[in-house]
Amino acid sequence: MCVPETLTLLVVALTVSAGFHRAVAFGGNGGGNTNNVYSPCSDTRIQRSDGFTFGIAFSSRPSFFLNQTILLSPCDRRLTLAAMNSQLSVFRPKIDEISLLSVNTSAFFPDNYGGYMVAFAGRKYAARSPPAFIANTTFIVTSFTLVMEFQKGRLQNLYWKRDGCASCKGNPNFVCLNKQDCAIRTPSCKGRGGTVDCSLGIQLAFSGTDKHLAVLNSWYEVENLKQYSLYGLYSNLKSSLTSQFNNFF
Repeated sequence: MCVPETLTLLVVALTVSAGFHRAVAFGGNGGGNTNNVYSPCSDTRIQRSDGFTFGIAFSSRPSFFLNQTILLSPCDRRLTLAAMNSQLSVFRPKIDEISLLSVNTSAFFPDNYGGYMVAFAGRKYAARSPPAFIANTTFIVTSFTLVMEFQKGRLQNLYWKRDGCASCKGNPNFVCLNKQDCAIRTPSCKGRGGTVDCSLGIQLAFSGTDKHLAVLNSWYEVENLKQYSLYGLYSNLKSSLTSQFNNFF
């Protein structure tokens, strides 16, 4: 897998290949990279300045569980994600940099593939996030925060950080789902009869320590900026969904 230089903004365009459906990720190594592991299903230990490869699988919630009880990594062959027409996005952000990952949904509708996603990396030291709801035919959640927790450079945990709908509080154009996620109505999206760009945006941050015990601080920076959307921090990005809705209503 050949990966170009790191971009703080990683843009993913979904493509289809045989078997398990994959995505092409634009992003990669920065200066000082020492991590030559590019597969999301391989183990590695990282230091600050390394690139780090991980995946996000899109499927139904039950498909990530063995016997409906044990949550497994999408790398685990006991799961049958390929047979379920699941989708895979692969990213390579730079360790301890706040990144904004994007999945273009103009031709990819998450509800057509089960409406949930799991972030993952590693095999023997496999780590995976809980399944996160993205979309069904009624609602779609387009903004997420993913935290990667490392200990001595080994990935230990991935988890979705919710803001309890604080980012859309008081805006009638959004719906608060389960008191944790801001959602919009799926029929408002481009390709679904509407005019809103519903591409998925994932703010990525890091916590813990690298293999030299250097502390990873980007999660604390996200916490300090939690009242803002990262979309607004990138001058070359399109307007946030909130801004789009304010223009339409």
